[in-house]
Formats: sequence, structure tokens, C-alpha cells
Amino acid sequence: MSGPNLVYFDLETQKSAAEVGGWHNKRAMGLALGVTYSTQRGTYEIYREGDASALVQELQRADRVIGYNVIDFDFEVLAPYAVFDLSQVPVLDLMRDVEKHIGARVGLDAICEQTIGAGKTADGMESLKWWKEGKLRQIAEYCCYDVKATRLVHEFGAQYGCVFYFSKKTQRREKVPVVW
Repeated sequence: MSGPNLVYFDLETQKSAAEVGGWHNKRAMGLALGVTYSTQRGTYEIYREGDASALVQELQRADRVIGYNVIDFDFEVLAPYAVFDLSQVPVLDLMRDVEKHIGARVGLDAICEQTIGAGKTADGMESLKWWKEGKLRQIAEYCCYDVKATRLVHEFGAQYGCVFYFSKKTQRREKVPVVW
């Protein structure tokens, strides 16, 4: 398959920010599951905590890692499992890019609903509950869906040069120019 190997990535944690003493302790949250979608492979891969080194290797080999809030959250959670600095990985953080244009952080759900017409299937708090109940399948399905949603938003933005979100300030759908 030709073209760059884009790897879409998301993870879920074992613990909440409250359980580890705040958002500044993301590295203590623990990896519950990580999911990637590789454009070269054309499939999803699910990684458990014991597979974290394989996950890190896939991210390291990617031509570009694409995620939503991946720099400030996912990479921070994954850092204790990595033997190298994840900031060296070429990355496109869709959240950072959108924030740069509109001056505010907007969640993946708000972008998905307005750009591709589908919202998220659950949220991080539900995932934490599933972790405590040992329901890894539900976490995997949720995380795979978030990776797919991220991929679809990225592909839309790359094709049309924009994405959309619902602005609480203007109470309407707003356009965000992107160069992906």
C-alpha cells in the first residue's frame, strides 16, 4: 500500500484525575486500553497495559500519529510505558489545531456531531466504571469508536479544508478552517 502510514490513536485510563490527585498527575492514571488504526494495515489494533511497549513501537514507527487531545492527555498517560520521549513522534493533535483557530477547547463529541453527524457512544467516566467492573470489551468498543470518529473528522477536514462545531457562545454551528 502506498502513501504515508497514518496511525490514529486513542486510549482509556484505569483511574480518573480525582483518583490520582488531579489532572497534573496524568502519568499515574494507568493505561486501561489503547487503540490504533493504521492506514497501512487498514485495521484496528487493541493494546492492553501489558502490550504497552508494542503500542509505543507502533506510534514510533508511524509517519504521523493523529489523535484528539493526544499531546496533552494520551501521550502523558502513555509516557511511563515508553522508553523514549513521545514528543519525538510526529503528531497531528486535532484538538490543538481546532483550539488554535477558535481560541477555545472543543471536545471530540462537539466536532463529531457537527462535522460527521454522529456523536460519541460513551464518555471517559463510563469507561472508568467499565474498567473497575472488568468490562474490557466495552472499553475496547468505545475506544475503537473514538479512533474511528477521529479518523472520519480528520478525513473530512483533509478533504474539505474545514470542520464544524456547535458554539455555545453563538448558539449555532460554526465552521473551523483546517489544513490537514
